[in-house]
Amino acid sequence: MSQIQAKILLVEDEVEAAEMLASFLKLNGFQVFVAHEGKKALELIETHRNEIELAILDIMVPFVDGKQLCSRIRKDEVLHDIPVIFLTAKDKERDEIEGLNLGADDYISKPAGLNLVLAHVKTLLRRKGVQTNPDDKKIQYGKVCIHPDHSEVKVDGKRVDVTATEFQLLKLFFTNPKRIFSRQDILLQIMPEDHYVYDRTIDVHIKNLRIKLGEHGEIIKTYRGLGYGVNKDMAGL
Repeated sequence: MSQIQAKILLVEDEVEAAEMLASFLKLNGFQVFVAHEGKKALELIETHRNEIELAILDIMVPFVDGKQLCSRIRKDEVLHDIPVIFLTAKDKERDEIEGLNLGADDYISKPAGLNLVLAHVKTLLRRKGVQTNPDDKKIQYGKVCIHPDHSEVKVDGKRVDVTATEFQLLKLFFTNPKRIFSRQDILLQIMPEDHYVYDRTIDVHIKNLRIKLGEHGEIIKTYRGLGYGVNKDMAGL
């Protein structure tokens, strides 16, 4: 049975970072309203106040900053009790304290892995009793198909057994098919913060994943000097 998708307001002035996070959240069953500056965020708040169930606010956005947006949300008669997550620079402890005093529920230091943000979002929504189970979805490029809800990979319709890390790699590439990821980008996005891994370990995971995908393993392309990503020729991008 399909579930109602929770709706999130995302305010982030770094366009690429916003697009990546929004795509990842959408893949995991959420609808996302995106603003790259504060005035647009206020417009979205006004237009979608009866829909927004959680806000992710970068503090340093133009025109109306994240702290002002948080105050606006907390004063809104409809939105006043929705969860608010602040995105903060690592060295801005004062911003974190001020944000929490303004009514933010949580903060995440930037740069932050996608899975970390997702975990915070789901935790806060569960506390509010909001449904976070996504619809069943799939993403396919060439003959390789992933089912994010089931952590399942299929090649030409046949299931392929992959490790959790291999699945996260494939999911990262397939949800951002036009982006090339350096090893450090990949480590940041898919590895737990408290788990140290050598960046060359990524090469081993990708090699093993390609072997498991067989003749379709080249859907993951090595971009010399840049990193890894979806093979745009094979994917028709």
